[in-house]
Amino acid sequence: MARSRGPNKYQRAAQSPQRDVTRLSYGGARKEWLRGREWFVRDIPAHRAEKAYRCPECGTDVPVGQAHIVAWPADHLFGDEAGVRDRRHFHAHCWRGR
Repeated sequence: MARSRGPNKYQRAAQSPQRDVTRLSYGGARKEWLRGREWFVRDIPAHRAEKAYRCPECGTDVPVGQAHIVAWPADHLFGDEAGVRDRRHFHAHCWRGR
């Protein structure tokens, strides 16, 4: 007796919802709303934190090797490139506490 097969991988792919690829266009950043403004936010893991930065929220340093958040406004007046140039590095707890 023949056994019925389920859908193959191509049929399953056609049935599944499309993946969101917008994060790829923004360097892996996600969009978040904070205080009525939309931001692009990217997590920087500790092994990729190669420079020290000053956190604009608390005013202390984000040292080399510490995981942190990079954020820039999604609705910059002069466009996306200017927004990326204005990105800021926050401690993760400072960003979440805003």
